[in-house]
Parts: sequence; structure tokens; C-alpha cells
Amino acid sequence: MRRVASCLTALATAAALTACSPAAAGPGTKAHQSAGRQAGGPRHEYLVFYADGRLDQARAAVEQAGGSAAGGDPRLGYLLATAGDDAFVTSVGGDPSVVGVSPDRAIGYASSRTAAAAAPAGPARAFPDGTSPARAKGEPLAGRQWDMKMIGADRAHAKAPGSRKVLVGVIDTGVDGTHPDVAPNFNRALSRNFVTDRPKDDRGGTLDGPCEARGCKDPVDEDDDGHGTHVASTIASPVNGVGIAGVAPNVQIVSIRAGQDSGFFFLKPSLDALTYAADIGVDVVNMSYYVDPWLFNCRDNPSDSKKQQLEQRAIVVGMQRALDYARGRGVTLISAIGNGSSDLGRPKVDSSSPGYPRGDEKVRKVNNSCLNVPAESKGVISVSAVGPSGRKAIYSDYGVEQTDLAAPGGDAADGRGSDVTRSILAAAPERVLRATGRIGKDGAPKGADVVRDCEKGSCSYYQYLDGTSMAAPHATGVAALIVSRFGRPSKDGVTMNPADVERLLYRTATPTSCPKPRRFSYDVYGEGQTHLCEGGTSKNGFYGHGVVNAWNAATVRP
Repeated sequence: MRRVASCLTALATAAALTACSPAAAGPGTKAHQSAGRQAGGPRHEYLVFYADGRLDQARAAVEQAGGSAAGGDPRLGYLLATAGDDAFVTSVGGDPSVVGVSPDRAIGYASSRTAAAAAPAGPARAFPDGTSPARAKGEPLAGRQWDMKMIGADRAHAKAPGSRKVLVGVIDTGVDGTHPDVAPNFNRALSRNFVTDRPKDDRGGTLDGPCEARGCKDPVDEDDDGHGTHVASTIASPVNGVGIAGVAPNVQIVSIRAGQDSGFFFLKPSLDALTYAADIGVDVVNMSYYVDPWLFNCRDNPSDSKKQQLEQRAIVVGMQRALDYARGRGVTLISAIGNGSSDLGRPKVDSSSPGYPRGDEKVRKVNNSCLNVPAESKGVISVSAVGPSGRKAIYSDYGVEQTDLAAPGGDAADGRGSDVTRSILAAAPERVLRATGRIGKDGAPKGADVVRDCEKGSCSYYQYLDGTSMAAPHATGVAALIVSRFGRPSKDGVTMNPADVERLLYRTATPTSCPKPRRFSYDVYGEGQTHLCEGGTSKNGFYGHGVVNAWNAATVRP
């Protein structure tokens, strides 16, 4: 059975706030390359990024270093090189035409936390069936959607549900396009899977588990993790009398898969996903993951080896080029800010990098020149998370430079004790819930974090999750409403300048001031943290320009 992980490490300092450890997420590592070049030995692929106009010089540098260029992408300025060992990296990286070199390997994590793991202590209200605690108007589970009420999406549905001409790309672990609350808005024809399942890593440890599909290539409507399906559901679950409704229930979802079943993301699929989104006319993409193995990517950290510096430069440069390519073709870029519970404007120590391969972690000093990617990449709208009370979620990263918007992401500990219903409810693939033991053989949920809706005779499933991964799709849905209202006709449907989408997102957000006192203290499970909120009401480190507001977006004038 395929190994499934719905989230990876939440990076909070308190152990009780960690959704799942790297061990729980699956090894996902590649073996160390040999220290010396060996004729006939194993060869590996690298992405070699070159400076503008230096393609020929870079190709020559690859060959001189003992490698061969086997392709690449001139749109993003990289060669896909094959070479035998790590000596190749430092050799080719020393050429002035080369700006970064990265192994073609897993480099990302999804940014979510299971509600059950985020709130392991204290009682939770249990609703094991699909009956809402207080049945509200609308969809059967609308009474559980405090998040939609907070941003006015429940009212906005009738006035501006979104346009079928708007395409929203979910760059994630895949989307269950057969889920009853996803299928009506799922565009199977345009969806793509840019990853191939890897049963084991190069060290023999389990990565994705046994392959189910021929060639280990899953269908485009499959999600063996559940993360991408939750994101897609929050954005665009339809108003169809089943389960819940998303922020923009009429727009189309395009699954652009770049994440493995195990939750890891590879660099090349991430680049391919962004360029594909641009080329097919996607209007908004949701990126609820961060690029790894470096939590903070530093170009010239003296504690890093030359090889490590080149890898981090490749991540920063390569992703920025792909993001620029997409934004230049009308794609609004939205990212989760991260679950590190830290001020991204004042990073001091990174003790979790390089987190891949496992065991290579070291303690190194970092500063504000080091970037969390893509949250701190240029042109990206980064979203922090709030709980049902409106406070910044304890796990959410923040920073006056980095936070652009805030949105409901859930916080099971936002109040007395813990309560799973303070998290975000959205669609979950049944096969994932069965594989992880969250539902029994009879289909009944085994915990309060899973909800079953059998309103129309056939049952569908939903799960509560916390995370900035859950906050970002709320902002993505509001962006989709804005494009639906103000986008101009194009050959692919509609289009709108991302700068204009961004302006209206900020204009329609609900301004939210820093708490008083600004040094806000969290006390969860006996462990305290203090986060400093800087800035004014119009822009601050906790909430950015404010909490996204679907109702305002549905009624604002351009």
C-alpha cells in the first residue's frame, strides 16, 4: 500500500505543535554521490542555471567538467546535465557563465498540519457523522465553515460565485477529481501530472511506496496524499447540495501536480508546473509548499560548502525565473507563508537544513538575506494564517516585509483547550482516509477530524486541517472572484494583469491592526511563545494588508 502523508513538519519549536516529523513523512532522500569520478559509475542529473545570454558557454562548461547536456529549458535558462559525481558541481559552478547548480531531486514540503496532530491534547467536540452542530443555510456542512463566514464568502456566493472561464491552478500533490465536491469544477483535460512515483529512495528507504499505475505515473485526477484535494476544495467546491462550498464555487480547478505521494516536491516538476500554468492561460496558482532542502536559502553563507551554496543559488534563481515567466503571462501567484512560527524578517539560526538527505542537518547562522522560497520570492503574494478568533495562528510564520495578506488557516488551540472544529474543513479523498486508518471498513470516521456527508445517498468525506496551506487557498479563491469580475476576454477565457489582481486583493482585505500589546504571547499546552507584530493597520507583520474578504471582492468597484 502506498505510504501517505498529509503534511510534513510544521517547524514550530514546541513538539506539541509539530504535525508530523520528517520520519513520519517518509525518507524521500537521494543517496550521497561518490566523492570521486569513476568511469562507468552511476550518473546523476543536475539543473545547471546559466546567466543571460551564456547558454553556449554553460554547455561548454558542462562538458569540460565531465558532464553532458541532455536538454533543459531556455525559457528559464537552465541545462539538464548528466554527470557522475559531486566534483562536477563545484567544477561547473566555478564557471562565470553558471549562476547555480542543483541536483534534480526532492526539494519541497507541503505546508499543512493535520488538525488531530496540531491539537493532540484536550477534548474536542466529536461529530462522527455529517450532521452539523447547527445546520446553517447553504450546503449540508456549511455550519462548520467558520472560515467562509469570516471572509464573507457565504454571502458572496449568491452575488459573485466566479466564472467558468477562470482557471485556478493547484500546484500540489494532485487533486482527487472524482470527489463529489470537486468533480463538477475539475478540468481533467487541462490537468497534468509532472511527477513519477518513486517507490524507494536511493538509500533503499520507502518514499512513495508501491506504484499503482503503469510506469508509476498516477492519473491526473488522483491524489494519494490529500493535501492538494483539501486546497482545491477550499478554493472551488461547488454549491451542489453536497458537503461544503468553496470561496469561488463556479471557477475551474486545474491540477498541476508537482509533489510526490510522500509530500516531497522536485525542482524540475515545480518549474514545469509554473511554466505549464503560464502557457495554458491559468489565471491564479496556489502554492501551498516551500522549497527545500534549505529552510532558508542563502547565496554565500560561509558555513556552507561551495556545493551547498550553488544549490541554494539554483533554488532562488530557478524558482524566481519560473515565477517571473508565469506572472509575465498573466498568472497571479499566491503562496503559503509557512508554518515555522517565526519572524521571517529576523531569522537567526537554521538548524533543520539541509533537511534532505536526512541526517545532513547542521546548525548555521542565517540573516534576512536568506530567503524562504517561494514565500519570499518576488511577485508572490504570501499569506499568513488566522484562527477563528481572528488572531494570528501560533504556527504561522510572519514578518512585516514578508506577510502580504492573512486568511483563515485554522488553529485548534485558538481558545480554551483544543477543538478540532477550529481548523479548516475541506474535501478529503476516501482512499487516503482508508489508507491512513481515519475511517473504518464500514466507512464511519474514527475521529472528530474526519466528517462524512451522506446527504444525497452517496457519501463523501472531509477533513479538518490547520496550516498556512489552508490559508493560501482562501486568498486564491478571492483572487479568482476578482479575475471573474474584472478580467478581460482572451483566447483562453479571461485574463487580468496580476498587478491589478494584487491591488484589488489588498484594497478589499479587512484591515487588521497588530494586537495590544504588540508582543503577543501564546500559551499552548504549557509552552509559551512571544511574537512581535510590527507595522500599522494598513500593513503589518501579522496580517499584511489585512484578512482577505470575499464579500468586498464581490461588490467592489474597479
